[in-house]
Amino acid sequence: QVQLVESGGGLVQPGGSLRLSCAASGRIASINIMGWYRQAAGTSQAAGMERDLVASTTTRGFTYYANSVQGRFTISRDNAKNTVYLQMNSLKPEDTAVYYCNLNQDGMDYWGKGTLVTVSS
Repeated sequence: QVQLVESGGGLVQPGGSLRLSCAASGRIASINIMGWYRQAAGTSQAAGMERDLVASTTTRGFTYYANSVQGRFTISRDNAKNTVYLQMNSLKPEDTAVYYCNLNQDGMDYWGKGTLVTVSS
């Protein structure tokens, strides 16, 4: 069983910064992809709302960023700790969402419970 625990969300003013962390535990494969998705607060996948990929990183260090966060967000990981981070700078109100950690390995997706990020003055 794989568990993902996120931390670091909260309320921040526009232009501010936050750092999210996600620690994975359980059976973690040596090759995997860890990433962050986000979904508008108050919505659910059951209601047909999709989670949008924000950024991801592989165990070999390859990274991907959505166009909307390129240059503002930085994803990193510590493979020894099975932990992924998302440094978010120059935050905008449209970044407000629930951020979910994702681990993809062996054809399976695992999700954290999500952490709320609110960007507001």
